[in-house]
Amino acid sequence: MTRRLRIATRGSELARTQADRVAALLGGDCDLVIVSTVGDRRTDAPIWEMGGQGVFVKEVQEAVLDGRADLAVHSAKDLPSTTPEGLVIGAFPERADPRDCLVGSTLADLPTGAVVATGSVRRRAQLAGLRPDLSFAPLRGNIQTRLDKAAGFDAAVFAVAALDRLGLSDRASEILEPEVMLPQVGQGALAVECRVEDAETFERLAAVDSVDVRMAVTAERAFLDEMGSGCNLPVGAFGRLDGEEVVVEALLASLDGRIVLRHSVRGTDPQAAGRAVAAGLMDDRGGRVLLEESA
Repeated sequence: MTRRLRIATRGSELARTQADRVAALLGGDCDLVIVSTVGDRRTDAPIWEMGGQGVFVKEVQEAVLDGRADLAVHSAKDLPSTTPEGLVIGAFPERADPRDCLVGSTLADLPTGAVVATGSVRRRAQLAGLRPDLSFAPLRGNIQTRLDKAAGFDAAVFAVAALDRLGLSDRASEILEPEVMLPQVGQGALAVECRVEDAETFERLAAVDSVDVRMAVTAERAFLDEMGSGCNLPVGAFGRLDGEEVVVEALLASLDGRIVLRHSVRGTDPQAAGRAVAAGLMDDRGGRVLLEESA
């Protein structure tokens, strides 16, 4: 008889929906362990002011490390590029639509000087690059809270995957293709961590791991890791499989969107491709100068 698994997750409706999805993939014999993170508790400050990636995962990871849970389900986009000692990503089980979308208006229909709500510097910089006339307002909270607040602005930006998983895809006014807005690293993907020494859980996770998703997200995460913790500018990356190769496109932008740099690389090794696209962005597209000027 297999052991009943305990899944650590944040308490939002989206996080619980994602954890329930992983539980179903694992056979359904699971209990949820709800964890509150600093990102959930502090809705008064922009995510980037709290340190960016990691504000929604640290406490969830700690629940696995201290034995309260056997595994943790995350939105892959929330994970820092390095995994804490003692944990391993046992599965990237699936990836929903990785794109961003506008709620409230299409990009073309936004009037001059429109106010777009988003808490993401990546989204803000890319929209400003496309439409320098736009203004921006912060937007924090769970999906429903943000949808409610979005009515007070000309438009708001959401991840398509979040709306889809909650059955709210009809709220999207326009889906933004990666050519228009490059997604965040890992956007749309689920990442499941367990303890390194927990061979039984790791084996069960391996059975639901998607090779294609792992290749794409690994390339994106390698890009993020190569950019390093010293990068304080908007970045994005999107990997996709083309035959046996992974194609990864990456972005680095100034905060005001006046400079948006892009570069793409393909290869059979996702780690190498991710690191190569970061190097190309820095050395061939002027990213290093942009970083130095922002320091």
